[in-house]
Amino acid sequence: MTQKSKNIIKAVGDYGKGLFNFIRGKVTTEADAEDILQDVWLQLSNITDTDDIDHLKGWLFKVARNKIIDKGRKRTEQLIDDLIDDDEEDNYNFADILLTDEDDPESVYLKELFWDELFEALNELPEKQREVFVWNELEDKTLRQIADETGENLKTIISRKGYAVKYLRNRLQQLYNEFLDY
Repeated sequence: MTQKSKNIIKAVGDYGKGLFNFIRGKVTTEADAEDILQDVWLQLSNITDTDDIDHLKGWLFKVARNKIIDKGRKRTEQLIDDLIDDDEEDNYNFADILLTDEDDPESVYLKELFWDELFEALNELPEKQREVFVWNELEDKTLRQIADETGENLKTIISRKGYAVKYLRNRLQQLYNEFLDY
């Protein structure tokens, strides 16, 4: 085991509980706190030489505080369906486009465009968020099944799925608007 690994394991043991409690006091859900704590540990693991950090405890709490602030800055995303006015005559949705049995060139093109954009956006997600989204939405696994298979807390899985959905909605909004204008 490398010295870096030993330092990270020691930091988790020494500061993990206190850091989690600090984060939990600043966010609304336990799942958010777990995700932020995970981000803090990830940032620590990405440091080449952990011995370069003079005051590890202070550094960890500063990173946690910054992650909390970043989370607070993110605005709540609207549901895509909420963006459509129910009174519009040309009420369109992705399901109408993607689930159509029509094989005309226009429908085929729109389906391909959507799937290409979706997979490109999925590749931009953090790995664990992408996995949860794909397993749940594309492979029809329940969030409970995913939690059981990965050994993760169900709330963490739910949170990861929520972050993925919010990102994908935001990322695919322009494409959705183009479909509406089509």
